[in-house]
Amino acid sequence: MKNKAGAVILNFFLRAVMGICLIYFINQYVLPDQDSWKVGINGLSFLTSGSLGIPGVCMLYGILVYQSL
Repeated sequence: MKNKAGAVILNFFLRAVMGICLIYFINQYVLPDQDSWKVGINGLSFLTSGSLGIPGVCMLYGILVYQSL
C-alpha cells in the first residue's frame, strides 16, 4: 500500500514540474510578445498541471485565450 501511494505522489510531482517547465517554455519562447496570453507560474497552475498533466496546461492557456476574446 505504501508503494502505491508513493508512486501516486511521485507521479503528481513529476507531472507538476513538467507542466511548470512547459508553461515557462511557452511563456518565454513561443509567446514572447503576447503579455495577455501568459499563464502565471503559481500554486494554482502547479496543482492544475500536477493533477491533469499537459491537458491541464492546455486548459490554462485556453482559458486565457477565451478571456481575451
